[in-house]
Amino acid sequence: MTTLPVQAQLVTTDFPRSPRPVEDTSPQDHHFVGMWVTEDGHIRHELLPNGRYDEARGTRSSAYRGRYRVTGDIIQYWDDTGFYADGQFRDGILYHAGYVFYRKAKD
Repeated sequence: MTTLPVQAQLVTTDFPRSPRPVEDTSPQDHHFVGMWVTEDGHIRHELLPNGRYDEARGTRSSAYRGRYRVTGDIIQYWDDTGFYADGQFRDGILYHAGYVFYRKAKD
């Protein structure tokens, strides 16, 4: 069996998929709030303290927006277009949808 490098591993969780929240996600009070970026900087994923996220890709700002919720080290996303995804924080790194995100230091 071939072992994939961490960057190529797809994160799957046993966390049950939750239905899309009807109301706005409540304000988030955790240390994951802030900007997360891929190593090449192409994808910039901002977790906002109001329970929303804003993702930019390349020169396209706000390519994806939606709600999110963090429970322990699991993050769940409900995109405004209806897409659902999840990810996991491990050792200060966010693994989401086959991508690896690193926290961007505040300017």
